[in-house]
Amino acid sequence: MTGIHFNRLDTAGHCSYDCDMNMRVEEIVLQALELPPPARALLVERLIESLDCMPGELTPQWKDEIRRRCRELDQSIVELRSAEDVFAEAYRTLE
Repeated sequence: MTGIHFNRLDTAGHCSYDCDMNMRVEEIVLQALELPPPARALLVERLIESLDCMPGELTPQWKDEIRRRCRELDQSIVELRSAEDVFAEAYRTLE
């Protein structure tokens, strides 16, 4: 078997797939639910990040954007800021 083979939606609206894979996924979910909340949050973050990765080559526009941002950092035109600081400032502006 290669990958997950989605067949259809079941009566609950979930994708049904090969039985062996379904059992393995259910086992993983049950184990994950036993983790403490911080560990579950980290797991969710990592899984979501894995979905954000798109296969294939970056477009020329993205390559240019990456080069521009790296150049700005190298030349000290911009500074990196922690996400914590950025969100704190954003929340302050909403108050």
